[in-house]
Amino acid sequence: MTSTNEEETQLKEKCSEKLKTCEDALEMLRLKCLERGAKGIRGLARVFRIMDDDSNKQLSLDEFRKGLTGYGLMIDEEITKKLFEQLDKDKSGSLDFDEFLQALRDVSSARYEIINKAFEIADINGDGVIDCKDLSEVFNANDHPNVVSGEWNVPQVYKTFLDQFDTNDDGEISKEEFTNYYAGVSASIDDDAYFELMMKNAWKMT
Repeated sequence: MTSTNEEETQLKEKCSEKLKTCEDALEMLRLKCLERGAKGIRGLARVFRIMDDDSNKQLSLDEFRKGLTGYGLMIDEEITKKLFEQLDKDKSGSLDFDEFLQALRDVSSARYEIINKAFEIADINGDGVIDCKDLSEVFNANDHPNVVSGEWNVPQVYKTFLDQFDTNDDGEISKEEFTNYYAGVSASIDDDAYFELMMKNAWKMT
């Protein structure tokens, strides 16, 4: 259900190679995030969410700059300004956080549809989040290698899985966290058919 170590390595290498010739500011930021693996975008989202004290989901240039630095992304000041101006489409001097994330993910509408469907399947009770109870309905932890070997118990499997997505340590996966994670996975897969097959196999989609 989550990316393998091999897929993570391939994603990081692919992004590092593309960065050598990348000139678009938004694509550069996206690649720098994904150099950290499938969790890269969700990590940046978490930094900005922590900074949003008034919960208005708007970012000023200064907040944007501090967020990038706080996440350890050393981006030239000129490129940072260029990126901010590129994303500030209405020239209001602030960025809509949700629109910024959507642009950063760069996921096609077809893949968004698959990701959304997978979330709906996993969110058994339809409350908008995925928790251990939901996972127990769609994922048989008893078959996990670490449970079979006796190294882990079933709750540990679910917690480890949730930790792959959960950015605020509340023990639940929101739709945003789910989407951010699979946006990273999507970036490592060029073929749409393979991405769809991977998602269907992982979440038992028909």
